[in-house]
Amino acid sequence: MQLPRSRVPAFRRIQNRLNQVKELINQQLTTPKDQAVGQLLDYMNTRSGKMIRPGLVLLSADAVGKITDKHIRIAAIVEMIHNATLLHDDVIDEGHERRGLPTINRLWGNESAVILGDFLLSQVFKMCANLEPKLIRIIAATAAQTCQGELRQIMERQNWRLSEPEYIDIITEKSAVFLSSCCRLGAFVARAGKAEVESLARFGLNAGIAFQITDDLLDITGNQNRTGKTGGNDADRSKLTLAVIHLLRSVNRKEKARIYNKLSTVGKNKNALTALLHSYGSLNYAHTRAQEYVARAIRALAKLPRSDAKEDLIETAKFMASRTI
Repeated sequence: MQLPRSRVPAFRRIQNRLNQVKELINQQLTTPKDQAVGQLLDYMNTRSGKMIRPGLVLLSADAVGKITDKHIRIAAIVEMIHNATLLHDDVIDEGHERRGLPTINRLWGNESAVILGDFLLSQVFKMCANLEPKLIRIIAATAAQTCQGELRQIMERQNWRLSEPEYIDIITEKSAVFLSSCCRLGAFVARAGKAEVESLARFGLNAGIAFQITDDLLDITGNQNRTGKTGGNDADRSKLTLAVIHLLRSVNRKEKARIYNKLSTVGKNKNALTALLHSYGSLNYAHTRAQEYVARAIRALAKLPRSDAKEDLIETAKFMASRTI
């Protein structure tokens, strides 16, 4: 099967390694005897995202050492965990399109999507069985924290008083910690020193915050034909984003009441809400904050020796905060 190339420009140098990761994932989704289940798994195999998490594992390893077979295994594990969360997210958000294709829940129903996500996680458990305990602890803690962040976000729906620091805490848990752990795992398995491991972990954390701020912006402003996924889900489910938080603290009490109404019925008012976010500079504010976190990520790499992998990491962070797809 022809494997798709990553859409992250800085991953060109490690494309062959990413193909190995994808092949290992495909092996975990081997078609079973049951034809119906096999069809679902085959469809899952055809879908491939940007593979940012595996790419960070591999580039972090390359920045401080060598990429090994264990890195390929860990990169496959983190991508499978990510894909499982996306399957569950599509059910929660009623998403109909992802990566330019119909979602599993749209084609096979919510039950199949949830169980397929569970199946991916069960395969991850098997793949972790032979890893050393410290690696298992990092992976397990990361998965738990990601879920905790998602739960916090759900619990804060329609909390129009959510502050920017609280928002940053939530996206740090639900997204940034995962990307930080990818960098940490890559460096640790490459036998990097403690300072190098921590530098790469800080890089991943700040790049991850920038990534999620940008992802939230794309949910508001992105073209579904370009992003490849259902847009407006965060707003439709009253999940506050940085741009909306900025808007609410920029307007007076009377205008806030009008905006609350738009946020509660955003499906009918998305264009009006987007116009407000633009007029108050809220979209630009969120974009600027994302760039600030990119700068922090790059500074975290300052003490690492110069290398192609380090430059690729820097370009990846910039891509994560400036992408339009």
